[in-house]
Amino acid sequence: MHRVQIITLGCKVNQYESASFRTGFEQAGWTAGNEHPADLVVVNTCAVTAKAGAQSRQAIRQALRHSPNARLIVTGCYAEAAAAALADMAELADRSFTLVGNSNKHLLVQTALQDGDLPGELMGDIMAATEICRLPVGRFGARTRAFLRVQDGCDSYCSYCIVPFTRGPSRSLAADEVVRQAAIFAAAGHKEIVVTGIHLGYYGRDLAGGPHLTGLLDVLSATLPQVRFRISSLEPLEIDERMLALIAARPNLMPHLHIPLQSGDDEILGWMNRRYTVARFAEVVALCRRYLPDTAIGIDVLAGFPGETEAHFARTRTFLEGVDWTYLHVFPYSDRPGTKAAAFPGKVGKQEKSRRVAELMALGERKKLAYYRRQLGRTLPVLVETQRTGDGLLRGFTDNYVPVVFTGEDALMDTIVMVELQQLDNTIVRGEPCLG
Repeated sequence: MHRVQIITLGCKVNQYESASFRTGFEQAGWTAGNEHPADLVVVNTCAVTAKAGAQSRQAIRQALRHSPNARLIVTGCYAEAAAAALADMAELADRSFTLVGNSNKHLLVQTALQDGDLPGELMGDIMAATEICRLPVGRFGARTRAFLRVQDGCDSYCSYCIVPFTRGPSRSLAADEVVRQAAIFAAAGHKEIVVTGIHLGYYGRDLAGGPHLTGLLDVLSATLPQVRFRISSLEPLEIDERMLALIAARPNLMPHLHIPLQSGDDEILGWMNRRYTVARFAEVVALCRRYLPDTAIGIDVLAGFPGETEAHFARTRTFLEGVDWTYLHVFPYSDRPGTKAAAFPGKVGKQEKSRRVAELMALGERKKLAYYRRQLGRTLPVLVETQRTGDGLLRGFTDNYVPVVFTGEDALMDTIVMVELQQLDNTIVRGEPCLG
């Protein structure tokens, strides 16, 4: 029996695509897992930051140390962005490997299953892609929740971002295909589905007569009322009253929104080519709170963008202090070759970037714990994970994305349980299941 190891870095879309690879190999009779040595190694790479690119190279090196005789396929955004850098890796200098471009991921499994040598590359022209790759998945591993990729590509071209060049233009999966895949996940036992894409809010814009994202969420939540649906990430201008009213009305649409901000200063937002102002972002957050008072709101911020002075950073910090959000993802800016920002003057030093990141992370922790305290005393539905904590407690997330731990039997795993949130113990929310 042939053995394949699939290594995945980066975003939820990559994780979905790797799950499709696994489905294809297993249907062909292969064993897919992390055991080694493997006969074939597939590395699904990421290039969103310089660190992600370095991690992608490191994953290739580690895999080849464990499986020195394996055939190798490298795919994903780092393969798109840095084919020459991959060719220059010492570990790949005297061996053949295959590069599969993001627009040809649907061909990866069938190519690997062919007899004989693999082709040197199967890249395609990502910028000319007009259709999303069809990548069906049987089951999303052993996870309680599955990721469902409904959209690929991005047309925004933020000045710091390489993703439009590695993922190509926005392409959407037809609504009937989305529903079909969601039904497969439901039949496989997944209680929650995270609807995701590279630029999810663009869903449907390329489909003649097809629904946009709110219409898709309407269809999904009505067709599969037993499944919880969570939205991965939306740009601020893509959230409107119609969407929020639908989430408020449907109990299986989770009150959880992730909204990238990137900077709390209008001048920096302009340099980033973000298409909103700080004031507009604040209005969107207030609108979310009006329709969904207890919703979790996550925010992304970049620290140390070229030209970001201490005054710019102070305005970002002050803005974040005054807005009602739940948790914060903070990233230090890193140059991505091929983007406009890579050529911008005024680079911020590494030590200064680290200080700014640390300040914002500390603010994020304070805000998150304040949100958790506001949830104490509420009884909320929790999807219980299939693994216990290190001290033997059950754990899971509420509908509004509060992680909670509690005592209970194994029979509660992979079920949705009503849990009263009772205590914040340091940074951990402890609860009591309501089983009566």
